[in-house]
Amino acid sequence: MRFKECREKAGLSQREVGDRLGISDSAVCLWEREQGGSLPRASMLPAIAKLYGVTVDKLLSDQGEG
Repeated sequence: MRFKECREKAGLSQREVGDRLGISDSAVCLWEREQGGSLPRASMLPAIAKLYGVTVDKLLSDQGEG
Protein backbone atom coordinates (compact mmCIF):
# COMPACT_ATOMS: atom_id res chain seq x y z
CA MET A 1 0.00 0.00 0.00
CA ARG A 2 1.23 3.45 -0.81
CA PHE A 3 -0.99 5.69 1.27
CA LYS A 4 1.83 7.63 2.95
CA GLU A 5 3.83 8.12 -0.24
CA CYS A 6 0.78 9.37 -2.14
CA ARG A 7 -0.31 11.65 0.71
CA GLU A 8 3.13 13.21 1.00
CA LYS A 9 3.37 13.76 -2.77
CA ALA A 10 0.02 15.54 -2.58
CA GLY A 11 1.50 17.83 0.09
CA LEU A 12 -1.10 16.92 2.71
CA SER A 13 -0.73 16.22 6.42
CA GLN A 14 -2.55 13.37 8.10
CA ARG A 15 -4.73 15.96 9.84
CA GLU A 16 -5.66 17.64 6.53
CA VAL A 17 -6.63 14.28 5.04
CA GLY A 18 -8.71 13.44 8.09
CA ASP A 19 -10.45 16.81 8.00
CA ARG A 20 -11.26 16.56 4.30
CA LEU A 21 -12.53 12.99 4.55
CA GLY A 22 -14.37 13.45 7.85
CA ILE A 23 -12.24 10.96 9.77
CA SER A 24 -9.61 11.18 12.49
CA ASP A 25 -5.96 11.75 11.68
CA SER A 26 -5.21 8.67 13.78
CA ALA A 27 -7.21 6.60 11.25
CA VAL A 28 -5.01 7.99 8.48
CA CYS A 29 -1.95 7.09 10.54
CA LEU A 30 -3.18 3.50 10.84
CA TRP A 31 -3.53 3.21 7.05
CA GLU A 32 0.10 4.22 6.69
CA ARG A 33 1.57 1.77 9.18
CA GLU A 34 3.58 -0.94 7.50
CA GLN A 35 2.77 -3.55 10.11
CA GLY A 36 -0.26 -3.81 12.31
CA GLY A 37 -2.14 -1.07 10.52
CA SER A 38 -5.59 -1.12 9.04
CA LEU A 39 -7.14 -0.35 5.68
CA PRO A 40 -9.79 2.20 4.84
CA ARG A 41 -13.22 0.98 3.79
CA ALA A 42 -13.31 0.09 0.10
CA SER A 43 -16.01 2.71 -0.41
CA MET A 44 -13.54 5.42 0.70
CA LEU A 45 -10.80 4.50 -1.77
CA PRO A 46 -12.09 6.66 -4.68
CA ALA A 47 -12.30 9.74 -2.43
CA ILE A 48 -8.82 9.12 -1.03
CA ALA A 49 -7.37 8.62 -4.51
CA LYS A 50 -9.04 11.81 -5.76
CA LEU A 51 -7.73 13.78 -2.79
CA TYR A 52 -4.21 12.48 -3.43
CA GLY A 53 -4.45 13.04 -7.19
CA VAL A 54 -3.84 9.39 -8.10
CA THR A 55 -5.84 6.40 -9.28
CA VAL A 56 -7.12 3.77 -6.88
CA ASP A 57 -4.82 1.28 -8.62
CA LYS A 58 -1.78 3.46 -7.89
CA LEU A 59 -2.89 3.94 -4.30
CA LEU A 60 -3.09 0.19 -3.78
CA SER A 61 0.02 -0.69 -5.77
CA ASP A 62 2.90 -2.35 -3.97
CA GLN A 63 5.32 -1.11 -6.64
CA GLY A 64 7.66 1.77 -5.90
CA GLU A 65 8.43 4.65 -8.22
CA GLY A 66 11.54 3.05 -9.69
